[in-house]
Amino acid sequence: MCPRIAPLLSLLVASLLACSPADDNDSSTTGGAPAKGEIILATTTSTQDSGLLDTIVPIFEEESGYTVKTIAVGTGEALAMGRRGDADVVLAHAPELERESVAGGFTMNRRLVMHNDFLIVGPESDPAGVAGTSDAAAAMQKIAAAGAPFTSRGDNSGTHFLEMKLWENAGVEPAGDWYTEAGQGMGATLQIANERDTYTLVDRGTYLAFKERIVLRPAVVGDPLQLNLYSVMEVNPEKFENINNEGARAFGDFLLSPETQERIRTYGVDEFGEPLFFPDGGKTEEELTNT
Repeated sequence: MCPRIAPLLSLLVASLLACSPADDNDSSTTGGAPAKGEIILATTTSTQDSGLLDTIVPIFEEESGYTVKTIAVGTGEALAMGRRGDADVVLAHAPELERESVAGGFTMNRRLVMHNDFLIVGPESDPAGVAGTSDAAAAMQKIAAAGAPFTSRGDNSGTHFLEMKLWENAGVEPAGDWYTEAGQGMGATLQIANERDTYTLVDRGTYLAFKERIVLRPAVVGDPLQLNLYSVMEVNPEKFENINNEGARAFGDFLLSPETQERIRTYGVDEFGEPLFFPDGGKTEEELTNT
């Protein structure tokens, strides 16, 4: 080989190596674990509005190498996304609907993550006279009888599903000028109810996150029906192509890990004086509903 060509070839090889794609162990996209692709998380708006996901998802991305695309909608729509194969993993809070989804083979490996409770909040003037009671259905009956304004999410969410159950238990079909459907997520519905000075049903996590921005106060607390359970489920990869089941399983495992359960246990304590959620990793629904 010509002596003058050899150095040029060496430079060319070096340039090609410098411009070649990073190898599989490159972690530059996450700053931690190697990049592994995207996971689509369909979840209820309360996990987003409470700020919890903003705290824990970046940790998962850093540790796992996955990127999470979060779509926060009502639980009904989150489960519908799972039934259509439009998500990889679902984090929801409507146990009856979740069990139906698993029984239908659309989701699988349903695991309890955490809980808090639902509150019926309302104006300080308490026009229906329900403050301090713990019978949610009886309170709803009094709200309807008084024609006291009530704002519903009206969005087929887990919160809306419970609200409809409470109206049914109260023997009430809500309708009329006193009843408004917001068709919005939890945070937006709570703000609308606050602006209109009405009653509404809200999960404790969202209420605490918005507490300093609203004047509505808890009126009905403590009914066992107000228990609010959150579970994670993987979309069944046998039903749909291109489901990232490995990533979905990794995200579920992360939520149930001791480290994340501890973050859930302490989330909100410094800012609000109490936790927004209580961790339930390893527990069963029966354990919580029978206590």
